[in-house]
Amino acid sequence: MELDERNTGTIHALLERLANERLPRLISIKERVEQGECLAEVDIDFLERSLNDANENAHLYKGFPEYHDIAGKVVAIYHDITARALANEKSRQL
Repeated sequence: MELDERNTGTIHALLERLANERLPRLISIKERVEQGECLAEVDIDFLERSLNDANENAHLYKGFPEYHDIAGKVVAIYHDITARALANEKSRQL
């Protein structure tokens, strides 16, 4: 099996996990922080694990530009969550 075929299979599995597990949870977390909630420890752990996984697998996406847009949108969701959660924490401390 060629490297590209293995990478394609791995990317397919990662995209499936993103669609079925991570994205629904990210959307749920985003909705909660948009309503003014702070991140729970379990949310922070999930975000850290997800980002670590994404960093470890980033090299796979480099050869597949058709997935760059999806990756960018997911990064934007992480950014939105963390920026809003930080603002929520700061407003609670005042």
